[in-house]
Amino acid sequence: MARYIGPVCRLCRREDMKLFLKGERCYTDKCGYERRSYPPGQHGQARRKKRSDYGEQLREKQKVKRIYGIAERQFRGYFFKAARMKGIAGENLIQLLERRLDNVVYRMGFASDHAEARQLVRHGHFTINGKKVNIPSYLVRPRDVVLVRESSRTITRISEALAAVDRRGVPQWIELDKDGFRGGIKQLPAREDVTLPIREQLIVELYSK
Repeated sequence: MARYIGPVCRLCRREDMKLFLKGERCYTDKCGYERRSYPPGQHGQARRKKRSDYGEQLREKQKVKRIYGIAERQFRGYFFKAARMKGIAGENLIQLLERRLDNVVYRMGFASDHAEARQLVRHGHFTINGKKVNIPSYLVRPRDVVLVRESSRTITRISEALAAVDRRGVPQWIELDKDGFRGGIKQLPAREDVTLPIREQLIVELYSK
């Protein structure tokens, strides 16, 4: 699967908002978006043209893909799975993305950003209900317990991320035991639990054409 390996601050500037792709750096004055809050490229500071409806829909899809670090093919798969589920397709899509194991690890505070969370999961540092899981796209369920493995609790990145978790906060649908290096899923995330500035209806309109 293709993976973006370029400077991630360009992505924030392209979407004209902080996506918090560089962890703690995004909270400091070294944040690339704070220093240059205009689109990248030689025409970035030129007067912006008004976007078409399609342009707005496309930018919203790209923004959500970049927030969760997902490629186009996988994101499209999530959308069509959400469309087949009961309820509102857009809200189902956000719920599926929030339930990804790499996102849950990030939300619990075991990693400072999504990319770091994905790498930690890939390297097998977590268990779910006592079983090791190294698949970032694994969908957690209510009453699942995510635990940092005993041998992984001395990893500096995990301890530093936990120390800074109070800055971000933990969503209501998640419970965290910092001292025990564990977290639990109390319930499925509702739309109001996701405070990200996402207009999921635009994504539904884009894929429904």
